[in-house]
Amino acid sequence: MQVYYLEIVSKDVESVCTAYEAANGVRFGAPDPGLGHARTAPLAGGGLVGVRAPLRTTEEPVVRPYWLVADIEAAVAAVVQAGGFVAVEPTPIPGHGTFAIYLQGGNDHGLWQL
Repeated sequence: MQVYYLEIVSKDVESVCTAYEAANGVRFGAPDPGLGHARTAPLAGGGLVGVRAPLRTTEEPVVRPYWLVADIEAAVAAVVQAGGFVAVEPTPIPGHGTFAIYLQGGNDHGLWQL
């Protein structure tokens, strides 16, 4: 298993990015409109960590890993068969790939296909 995108939704994006930069020696880029205006930095081994503000007033802070999969449709079907609830169907993001979000065991989870 490989985390391709680690999404952190925070009410204080700048302080989270500053702390990660100081602790890990990385630099976060400018907000990326394709990723909900997340500021991103590279993950060791590939992929990205993104920190963004909530996209709607009802969105709570969350840390959501997106697991890299070869076939997102098959992965979503397997999640549903295992009792997961699909919150966001597979959705393409131009230039980034396709993602889906599901809920299971009281946590948010994501899938990502390049």
